[in-house]
Amino acid sequence: MKHIRTLCSALAAALSVGAMAPAVAGDTTGISKVELRPGWRMDDGTHMAALHIVLEPGWKTYWRAPGDAGIPPQFDWTGSRNITGISANWPTPEVFFEQGMRSVGYTSDVVIPLHLEADAAGAEMHLEGDMTIGICKDICIPAQLSFEATLPPSQTRPDPTIAAALTDMPYTAREANVGTVKCRIEPARDGGLVLHTRIDMPSVGGTEYVVVEAANPHIWVAEPDSKRDGGSLYASTRLVHVEGRSFALDRSKLRFTVIGPSRAVDIQGCTP
Repeated sequence: MKHIRTLCSALAAALSVGAMAPAVAGDTTGISKVELRPGWRMDDGTHMAALHIVLEPGWKTYWRAPGDAGIPPQFDWTGSRNITGISANWPTPEVFFEQGMRSVGYTSDVVIPLHLEADAAGAEMHLEGDMTIGICKDICIPAQLSFEATLPPSQTRPDPTIAAALTDMPYTAREANVGTVKCRIEPARDGGLVLHTRIDMPSVGGTEYVVVEAANPHIWVAEPDSKRDGGSLYASTRLVHVEGRSFALDRSKLRFTVIGPSRAVDIQGCTP
């Protein structure tokens, strides 16, 4: 991963930007520009593209787990052809507070790399999608963005803007020297579950915020209470099914992101 970061940094400094496909937006309040950057075909036959969103001054948008005050982003790739899988790679976000509630997202702009897999690696890919995101200033409003592009296999020169975004991903647990991650689960008195987590890891510096995600999209996760004690970071949070149903919690699929002032760490799973 460190070699990838070094390579992408060099590409960002040395290469020129290719052609861009403007995205068509509905209500563009708070948005200055939206572009689908067509990116490049990689050696393994997959394709790296990106969505670039530029915000008006004072506006914010949200990360994949936006917090209690945010609107979660959603993608719909209906209409895409020769694409069997799309994964969005979210750069390191910021933490900000709105009316006393914590949100996680971006100010100014964000480049979201899109890693595309194809049925036929040597053929054109047609990317067509819609995205719903939250845009906030004094109020929060949903924005609907639509975009499409044909991605030829002949484009193999990396885009430095996308390469720079790839260097800004959260560190992996291994890169951040994360040790043991232990979880303890107990029933909540008024329904749902309470999750207590201990993460053995060096500090990321300054105030550390912990974001917890469950693999099940129907499980709501509250903002954790967290504290550091020496080489361990402790976080406790409540999980509830959005429809009030009972649910099982797979510890191996829990995802923890620790966000500091200058970097973040992505941690997958925990043990009892």
